[in-house]
Amino acid sequence: MKKIIFTAVFIIYTVLAFAQDSEFGKVKDEEVFEKQNKQYPSAGAVILYKKGSTYFDFDSAGDWILVTDVKARIKIYAKEGYNTANIEIPFYTGGARSSQEEVNLIEAYTYNTEGGRVERTKARKENEFTEEYNEFYKIKKITLPAVKEGSVIEYHYQIKSPFFRTIPTWYFQGEMPINYMEYKINFPQYFTYNRILSPYLPVQEAQETVKVTKRFSNGSAKGGYGTVNGSLQNQTGSITFYEISKKYVAENVPPLKDEAYVDNIKNYTSYVKHELAKTNLPNQIEKNYVTDWFTVVQKIYGESAFGPQLKEKGYFEADLQPLLKQGMKQDEIINTIYTFVKDRMAYNGRNTYEAVTGVTKAYTSKTGSAGDINLMLISMLRSAGINANPVLLSTRDNGQVSFINRDEFNYVIATVESANGRIYLDATDKNSKPGLLPVRALNGTGRLIKDNYSSEEVNLSPLVNSKELVVVMGTIQADGSIKGQVRDQRYDYKAFLFNEKTDGQAAYKNVDISDYNTVKADDNTKPLTQSYNFSTSNAVEIIGGKMYISPMLFFAQTENPFKSESRNYPIDFIYPSQERYTISLTLPDGYTVETLPEPVQMEMPAKIGSFRFSAASTNNQLQIVVTKEMNTATVAPEYYIGLKAFFADMVKKQNEKIVLKKL
Repeated sequence: MKKIIFTAVFIIYTVLAFAQDSEFGKVKDEEVFEKQNKQYPSAGAVILYKKGSTYFDFDSAGDWILVTDVKARIKIYAKEGYNTANIEIPFYTGGARSSQEEVNLIEAYTYNTEGGRVERTKARKENEFTEEYNEFYKIKKITLPAVKEGSVIEYHYQIKSPFFRTIPTWYFQGEMPINYMEYKINFPQYFTYNRILSPYLPVQEAQETVKVTKRFSNGSAKGGYGTVNGSLQNQTGSITFYEISKKYVAENVPPLKDEAYVDNIKNYTSYVKHELAKTNLPNQIEKNYVTDWFTVVQKIYGESAFGPQLKEKGYFEADLQPLLKQGMKQDEIINTIYTFVKDRMAYNGRNTYEAVTGVTKAYTSKTGSAGDINLMLISMLRSAGINANPVLLSTRDNGQVSFINRDEFNYVIATVESANGRIYLDATDKNSKPGLLPVRALNGTGRLIKDNYSSEEVNLSPLVNSKELVVVMGTIQADGSIKGQVRDQRYDYKAFLFNEKTDGQAAYKNVDISDYNTVKADDNTKPLTQSYNFSTSNAVEIIGGKMYISPMLFFAQTENPFKSESRNYPIDFIYPSQERYTISLTLPDGYTVETLPEPVQMEMPAKIGSFRFSAASTNNQLQIVVTKEMNTATVAPEYYIGLKAFFADMVKKQNEKIVLKKL
């Protein structure tokens, strides 16, 4: 077995120096006895420290491997923090044995107080197990023993990986407060990495160049460079080279709040990412990994699970041809093919831009991944003479694309160039339609790629307001209850997301609904329509012989969703929207209007949003008209203070009362 010894190192230069915190295994008594965190008294748990270290090593065959070493100490104050004692580490096992990752638990302990003393319980083999996640990944699960309120836990594990092209992202922030967070990465001079450090949290950064000597003793040594060097075989000796050592530290990190209207909170978590740019190994030609989009697209089209799949046609031609009638217009052809694929295929939940099983096999089995289904759709559209191309993207749960490479993408949709402009298509969702992508695919931008290897970034955010038009006809009873009918028409995403609900019916508090009916339009331009009768006793208060009526009944927004004083990341509404409520109410006999809320019209800067409210009375009738508009899918954080105030005023206005008095 190869023996590798690290000799003393010397520093070429240093940018910053950081103080060290407690070392693993040296838990302080006061940490175990502490009952509550001073800075975050409501926290169920706090990370006292977490350290990560990534470095290069060799496996037994002398090949480069990437080792990530993680140590952490966590204080658990309450039951809400128990889940921190369950550690889950995903790792790749989908390839040959030499192309698999390995996770090892080095040691783990739980510290508790017993009779005024601190006692330590060691995690044993029965506290760890490996679980199959899918055909490519497993999860190492570690459950710390003897955990209770007041426990301190420590764990130390190591990941060995043959994949050093993209180093795993290191996050400096999470759901818990963190006292001290540190990440170090050392890579030999032969490897050049690009680095992205997110701007959402102050992170101290230092770099030094270190001279390292590795001694070897192995009959199949590769010279310390990961490349065969015959002169060193069956010998012992040493190899000296330089390593770049980078260190990142964050201290007193607040917990990350998953606030209202956030696409994926991880996009705005403080992190550092490293991507391999090039290698310059001894006795080898310099190899560039990060180039331009042309090269990336060329490689994608060259993959057997992508480019060739778009050229296969024989499996569907006999079924598709009878559906394409002579004289069909372009939009009719697009809709026919799209509907055919959507109705035939069942999406298996697998997000990928490649055809996992292959389009022919997926077509036969009638089930497939996003890649299987949407590459199939593109192939059919092209066979019918439609200018269709793939668009690569990263789904919301996968995060945003940071580097120029294919590994950042995990999904594909189709786009067609039509007389009405560019239309995006995704046949994985039964409730979708042309131009209406599933929400998972709405993650800002995508990259349209063509088989001539050209590409362009495209905006996937919806641009047209999805509308909801609500008409209410009701009668106020003498006892303050209101009975009536509702007709609710929903367009585009308002209809799409309603269809995604399992119960398929609007739900409101303290409202009885009867004779409910939903009509889904076959024509994409027509709305989904709900109609129902309602009865509520919660919209009117009778005080001193007067009636105080909530003008929007049970449709009023009662709470401002924006609570924080400030916000450093965008506000995501998913899609632009317009809601219009027209409410007509018949007064009870013997009552007349005493006061009505004043009309109001509010506008946000840059036409981001607007709100209009009016209430009028004629004879024994009340009519309330309310319109809310958000004209953009995403609002930049610099508008947050104004947006918060806008919502506060809007909520206040919706909840003003109409007052009726007796004649």
